[in-house]
Amino acid sequence: MKMRLITMVLAVVWACASPALAQSVWVQIEAKRSLGEAQDRVRDYAGSLNGVNGFAMRSGWYAIALGPFAPDDAELQLLRLRAEGRIPRDSFIADGSDFRQRFWPVGAAVLNAPAVVPDSPVEETATAPILPSPQPLSGETVAEARDSERRLSGAEREELQVALKWEGFYEGAIDGAIGPGTRTSMAAWQSANGHEPTGVLTSAQRREVVAVYREMLASIGLTRQIDAKAGIEIDLPTAMVGFDRYDPPFAYYEPKGDSGVKVLLISQTGDKTTLAGLFDILQTLETVPLNGARELAGSSFTLTGENAEIYSYTYAETVAGQVKGFMVVLPAGDERRRGLVIDAMRASFSALPDAVLPDLIAGGTAQSRDLLAGLEIRQADRVRSGFYVDAAGAVLTAIESVDQCGRVTLDDEVEAEVVARDAGLGLALLRPRTALAPISFARFQPRQPRLSSEVAVSGFSYEGQLGAPTLTYGTLEDVKGLNGEASVTRLAMVTTTGDAGGPVFDMTGSVMGMLLPPARPAGRVLPEEVNFATDAMSIIGFLSDNGIVAAASDAASDIAPEDLTTAAADLTVQVSCWN
Repeated sequence: MKMRLITMVLAVVWACASPALAQSVWVQIEAKRSLGEAQDRVRDYAGSLNGVNGFAMRSGWYAIALGPFAPDDAELQLLRLRAEGRIPRDSFIADGSDFRQRFWPVGAAVLNAPAVVPDSPVEETATAPILPSPQPLSGETVAEARDSERRLSGAEREELQVALKWEGFYEGAIDGAIGPGTRTSMAAWQSANGHEPTGVLTSAQRREVVAVYREMLASIGLTRQIDAKAGIEIDLPTAMVGFDRYDPPFAYYEPKGDSGVKVLLISQTGDKTTLAGLFDILQTLETVPLNGARELAGSSFTLTGENAEIYSYTYAETVAGQVKGFMVVLPAGDERRRGLVIDAMRASFSALPDAVLPDLIAGGTAQSRDLLAGLEIRQADRVRSGFYVDAAGAVLTAIESVDQCGRVTLDDEVEAEVVARDAGLGLALLRPRTALAPISFARFQPRQPRLSSEVAVSGFSYEGQLGAPTLTYGTLEDVKGLNGEASVTRLAMVTTTGDAGGPVFDMTGSVMGMLLPPARPAGRVLPEEVNFATDAMSIIGFLSDNGIVAAASDAASDIAPEDLTTAAADLTVQVSCWN
């Protein structure tokens, strides 16, 4: 006991005799609840940084800190290491008043805490008695912290609430009134950052909270902009984007550096019909991922989209014959920063009535159906054909149409799932995820067709570029495959890859098979006009095995070409594979 008292006295005398050290501060980079966690993390940091220390804290947490530094040097180190990504962005300057026994480096002396030096190993000191802590280096008690808090202006109190809200600790109104809600958030912040949760922030803690928030604001650079040509006033993240060009109906603000942020201002003449059309087409863009909320309500709409790479938010409205709005695209992650940017843009957005972008295409711009003013429209990996086989909207297509697809759609709109496959026959059965009532579905020819008779394939020959299927005519060459396959018929006609999975008709309008993808026998190249189809009887058996009773055709006479075209269009479906 005598040795403990001597050690304590020497520690206090040493601290008092070292005024330079008394003014030192630390860069606190993490705090962990358990000593084991803290030891693991401190070893990681010590492998790449100098001056790494670990301290037990008065709150029971364990701090990892760099230092000690003079205050100015600490600020420089903090900013540099944050910028280099070597320490967390929420690292901050700590005065060290909460630091007690040092557990790293092992065997090092305690620098600025008057705790009794234990005789047992560090791992056993969690329950060792600790003497009352000295006043913080700032000399600020809780009472003094309250007094300095009272001297804050209304704007300063509001900024503190905003900073706490951005950090995720405050959920109340930004009113500058420090009531129970603000006190609770302060205590929560203190606990999360290894401080005693008094509910009253010291001056240093307030500076720490606000500094992190201000640094984040500076990295965004929200600035009020008036785009006089587009007729829009809005706060833009000017540290992340800069104006690039006009390409109606958009004004483009492209990323600065590697920010990955893009902003488009929307400006065009139009009414609610124009707005609804824009709502539909924007959802086909690569910059509006499929996952997200979409709402069109009256004279405005919002679109959100998110995937593993990006998050986008779009808002537009129609006022006085004009459609105005904006889209912001940000890298995935960092939800707090993203939320602040979107909230600021939405709150500040204002459509100015006296200007709108012209309904023109920029001179020299190459036009394409896959582009909307230079924006890439989302494209399917492949587009094939299929056809309805019952009144509930089940669709038959080729296995190749849906092989290794993350998502399958019918006519670009209806999600479908593959419910059955037969690799030997090359057939796949799809069920729509939402109820469908097709105009027509296949009636199968139960009789064997006559050789050399005329046949037609209905399919999306140009893989979705046309809005309706195309009929391709040819002849039936054989009722078996080249190797004698009984389930296959051979056709003489020139088809495309987009036709695969489409129905094969005889001239009565009955379905006599399904077109298979072009055959590629090993070591052979077949003539272009040689195609194969799975025959009707094999299809009927496949459907029966999967709970569908195929409808038989009773047609006995040929129909006019225009009637066959109509019948084919009513039951042929565009099948799209997306990844």
